[in-house]
Amino acid sequence: MSSGKEVLISQEQLNEFISRLLYLDAEVTRLREENQILKERLDISESRLNKNSSNSSKPPSTDICRTKSLRKKSDKKQGGQQGHKGSTLSFVANPDKVIVHSALSCSHCGNDLSGAETTRIERRQEFDIPPIRMEVTEHLCETKCCPFCKTENRGSFPIQVSQPTQYGYNLKQFAVYLSNYQLIPYNRCAQLIEDLTGMRPSQATLVNFNNQFKNNLTESGFEEELKQQLLASPVVHFDETGFYYNNDRNWLHTATTKEYTYYYPHKKRGTEAMDGMNIISEYKGVAVHDFWESYLGYSCSHALCNTHHLRDLTFCEEQEKNQWAADMKTLLLEMKEEKEQHQAKGLITMDVKQLKILETKYDTLITEEYKQNPFPIKEKGRRGKVKKTKSQNMLERFKNHKENIVRFMKDFTVPFGNNVAEQAMRMMKLKQKISGCFRSEEGAASFAIARSYIDTMRKQNFDIMDAIGKAMEGNPISPLAFSSD
Repeated sequence: MSSGKEVLISQEQLNEFISRLLYLDAEVTRLREENQILKERLDISESRLNKNSSNSSKPPSTDICRTKSLRKKSDKKQGGQQGHKGSTLSFVANPDKVIVHSALSCSHCGNDLSGAETTRIERRQEFDIPPIRMEVTEHLCETKCCPFCKTENRGSFPIQVSQPTQYGYNLKQFAVYLSNYQLIPYNRCAQLIEDLTGMRPSQATLVNFNNQFKNNLTESGFEEELKQQLLASPVVHFDETGFYYNNDRNWLHTATTKEYTYYYPHKKRGTEAMDGMNIISEYKGVAVHDFWESYLGYSCSHALCNTHHLRDLTFCEEQEKNQWAADMKTLLLEMKEEKEQHQAKGLITMDVKQLKILETKYDTLITEEYKQNPFPIKEKGRRGKVKKTKSQNMLERFKNHKENIVRFMKDFTVPFGNNVAEQAMRMMKLKQKISGCFRSEEGAASFAIARSYIDTMRKQNFDIMDAIGKAMEGNPISPLAFSSD
């Protein structure tokens, strides 16, 4: 027998109750999905906000506050180390000018010393530059009549003197050096030349100087010869960065080694640009780069930049509190240190036993992380890819690209990171910070080939002014003149 009163409801009330339940169930589902979307957006926003130069590829200039360096603390004291040779001005054997300062009279009794014998000479040398002024050379071309056959004969102007008035090679060389090597904008370049010489070339004239420089490089075959040397190199570093011209964001690509640098501007970032550059598409050695998918489509061997990996793993450790990322970062640094110790001993390969130990640690970290933190399973009926965390993406990369990540410790010619390419890009970014974007695609291409020549000459320890001068005269130094030993 029931202790409570029975409540009778009509069929209409029951249907309304069921309808209400279905509505609330649908609303809960909608709110859950909306909450998940907002959570993902929040994670993305926090991820972007928490990225800086120490845990991502962002430049230090974007850091809101000072970041923690990836460098390990050294036991060395600050400043110059014991045995470090300092540098100072040294006396030259043949100074350009000698001035004798004689003692004219005795400081004690006042007698004349002009005829007295010199008992000792003290030397001091002053290093300075002479005053700079514009030197104007007038060329006079004579015409003479042969006294025998009465034919008129005219002398010949030097080949470089083709106009009634013009600037000479030295000024052209200096202007190209200022704009392409020191990265001084045209207006300031013209101002500097005026301040030094009293004469101001127009910006259009400076543009013509650079065009002449670029045309001489192109006509000499410098670009193709540089590509030949890069293709023959066992290891080449590749990178790309935003490059602005025509008020649009385009891309600057580089292929570089410790001996050569080549720059190539293009509207695209991926394979279309890389094919147009025509280096990695033909390359058979080891290409060092960051994890940009377009590079991995080429058939050469690959080595991924582990400096980028250290920054990414630092982000996973600090922001996502992932212990695997911290352990993998420690292992990468251990591999790097082990390689450096082998190299310090003059070895060119790592001890097989030690290599096996490090690889086992690597594989174990990957396996254990997959067991402890399995990837999320895609919900039935949900569209799109399953959202992964940064740590999960890094884990997947380290699993699928192991050989490309650890190649540096198996092949000692392969570096730990891609610093060579990043250094090559640094000055190009600085150029845009100083001068802004290029006005035309032609100007961007001209600057790219000019910097390719200048940076290659710098790496080969040529005097930059001298190298530019040779190119302005139509005889640029060929990359084939030196080898990449």
